[in-house]
Amino acid sequence: MKTRIFTPGPTPLPEKVRLSQAKQIIHHRTKEFSSIFEDVCQSLKYVFQTKNDVLTFAASGTGAMEAVVANLFSPQDEVLVVRGGKFGERWENIAEAFGLKVTGIDIEWGRAPDPLQIREKLHSSKTIRAVLTQLVETSTGVRYDIESIGKVVSETSAVLVVDAISGLGAEPLLTDEWGVDVVVAGSQKGFMLPPGLCFVSLSEKARKLMDDATCPRYYWDFKKAQSALVKGQTAFTPAVSLICALRESLALIKEEGLDAVLERHRVFALAVRRAVSSLGLEIFAHPSSNAVTSILVPAGVEEKNLRKKLQENFGVMIAGGQGKLSGKIVRIAHLGWMDKLDIVGVIFALEMTLAHLGYDVEPATGVKVVQEVLMGKVAM
Repeated sequence: MKTRIFTPGPTPLPEKVRLSQAKQIIHHRTKEFSSIFEDVCQSLKYVFQTKNDVLTFAASGTGAMEAVVANLFSPQDEVLVVRGGKFGERWENIAEAFGLKVTGIDIEWGRAPDPLQIREKLHSSKTIRAVLTQLVETSTGVRYDIESIGKVVSETSAVLVVDAISGLGAEPLLTDEWGVDVVVAGSQKGFMLPPGLCFVSLSEKARKLMDDATCPRYYWDFKKAQSALVKGQTAFTPAVSLICALRESLALIKEEGLDAVLERHRVFALAVRRAVSSLGLEIFAHPSSNAVTSILVPAGVEEKNLRKKLQENFGVMIAGGQGKLSGKIVRIAHLGWMDKLDIVGVIFALEMTLAHLGYDVEPATGVKVVQEVLMGKVAM
């Protein structure tokens, strides 16, 4: 039985990406590696939609989040954190670990922040140095309105820092145009790679904060990374095989075209949401993201058993809820290297498993809806 991953990270790997990692390793202090890395860095700008350099580190996305805090701030600096899920809470935990003062905006899990509420907080405290938020709150499946938040933050001296680890490549993010000062991302989501790389883009406004920041850093030092980048290198030993694989995945994104990639994610997300709703299930997140759909587990069905049976009978892996949503929702990702048959297949497996667990399902109800969406018979 094949294993089919529908988790919001890691995501399925294209064949070219898998095979590239089977090649003999190359040394990272060579012209060969520098040529590959320079190509990667230019292509990253395309995905990030920025003219600024994108820094690469060997770590998970959380490493990039910590790196931002370590490089831009000093102990006792005040930051505004949007707390609407586990990853908003992660921003808070990292900031507090470095001695920052955290002012929070608490959002009901499953809902997005009101940009006007952020504006009110920024204008009530002139000492806030940054807004830390998400593009997609992965734990709930909600998409945040970063364009509107960017307009609000740009009116102030604060910088906008966005965790786009799950959203980049699935949701539009016009980094420069929307005034997003810092974007962090990870390799195991829309980039279609194994975990192990993280990325940070910085605006000039954000770079200026580095001059006065006193939080300790060594490996995470952005100035070291920037100096090495000029030479086509990383400051420390990179994850060579992952960077070679990244060149392949970025080539696939460029070949398809970023707009087409985003449209594919939008259509697949719509197909899943419409199909799930046709089964009488309730979508948890509003507005829902194009990266992952969160679904309330119906009465009479046990969440862990649902996921277990999906994997045992169909090889399908989906995610459960996190934190206070544990046992209450399941999350189906339509992120990264997905095609139409994947989307039909996951809904088919969901229908069959729900029926097996005693939930009233009319056969092929959801599958029919997926087909109608993919055939353009449903308003898009």
